[in-house]
Amino acid sequence: MLAQERVRAVAAARAIAAALGLAADHVTVLHDSNKLTVRLLPCDVVARVAPVAHQVARFEVDLARRLAASGCPVALLDPRVEPRVHERDGFVVTLWTFHQPVASRKVSPPDYARALERLHAGMRRIDVPAPHFTDRVEEAQRLVADPGRTPELSAPDRELLDGALRSLRRVVEGHGGAEQLLHGEPHPGNVLATAHGVVFVDFETCCRGPVEFDLAHTPEAVDRHVPGVDEHLLRACRVLVTTMVTTWRWDRDDRFPDGRRLGVEGIARIRAALGNGVFDLPG
Repeated sequence: MLAQERVRAVAAARAIAAALGLAADHVTVLHDSNKLTVRLLPCDVVARVAPVAHQVARFEVDLARRLAASGCPVALLDPRVEPRVHERDGFVVTLWTFHQPVASRKVSPPDYARALERLHAGMRRIDVPAPHFTDRVEEAQRLVADPGRTPELSAPDRELLDGALRSLRRVVEGHGGAEQLLHGEPHPGNVLATAHGVVFVDFETCCRGPVEFDLAHTPEAVDRHVPGVDEHLLRACRVLVTTMVTTWRWDRDDRFPDGRRLGVEGIARIRAALGNGVFDLPG
């Protein structure tokens, strides 16, 4: 968020917490991008804040409740208040339990894999409308196609991203295997090692697709602990995810720390991955 918007977002979160009887005298920013995530103290609650026009908070709250009820390893909504979406000053706010990370405990590849399998198993039992992974690819394609939104992309790099998105989307779409509800972005930033085990956070990117699309967001060491993986499909998903993430870094409104450097590095990784001839770019 922009600085002025961030100030208003924090004020909205504190006001809502106070109205619910939760003391929020101090604020620590946990994550700041299209959505602001803050820890409010001393009530010790996590508030996720997003502009009303750019949010899927109701979907996220409903899904998190259903997954938790199914025993999935997910972050919980704060039990002290009604589990719903709150609105104030043009923002929507949801309140979540703060899960204290265990500093001495890293998420090992086997634990990561087991937690993701449990999450996927629970998601297979839930029937909710969700976008297809190709909808997210199309968002990246629109960004690449709009120089006004990606003014710093050079013509060769723009052509590379466009070709990679089209080519890899075609490969993944044509896999012919099973698809299901997915987390959408189960990368390490959305995985917490807590005293109660591994939990996943942030479900606003949920979509439908092959499990390899989710697995592509995890460290590669996780792969060998997941049975039945289509290796060719996973390789395509990994390059596709890299291409999508690289595209976000070139958005003029991107606020990811050191985003441009990561965008440049992403371009280099994509060129190297496609240069091996496994995934041909369209002519």
